[in-house]
Amino acid sequence: MNETSSPLASALALLPHGKEFRFLDDIVALVPGRSGLGRYTLRGDERFLKGHFPADPILPGVLLLEAGAQLAGIIAQTDPDVAPLPGLRLTAVRSAKILGTIRPGETMLINASITGRFAALVQAHVEASVGDRTLMISDVALSGVQTETNPGGA
Repeated sequence: MNETSSPLASALALLPHGKEFRFLDDIVALVPGRSGLGRYTLRGDERFLKGHFPADPILPGVLLLEAGAQLAGIIAQTDPDVAPLPGLRLTAVRSAKILGTIRPGETMLINASITGRFAALVQAHVEASVGDRTLMISDVALSGVQTETNPGGA
């Protein structure tokens, strides 16, 4: 998907990361503030693959978690009932299970759903898969800066 060609692309633009550190190519589905589905294809020319692992390149497990956190952040920032949180960042990873990996040329789907919000804290459940292979399951927490115009949600 071209970043400017889809209404969902505006959600992708909410990521504070540069293109070099995005692990979402596009947003396939989005229920603002609730859940979403994203997609990422490992091309094979990413710089980090040169060292992870040169003879058998795979996406590092921590980047599977990052992809889930990025999608969770997009979902949280599109909540129609809560203003976007400045400085939203990944702050905790719980119950993470890395069950597989993605190899160059494969496309993974990332699912995320918001499970709770309190003030500037957002909790989400994230999963990633390639086909019928589950790669990662985790719960993550994101936090931002609470402002007077953004009291957060309950």
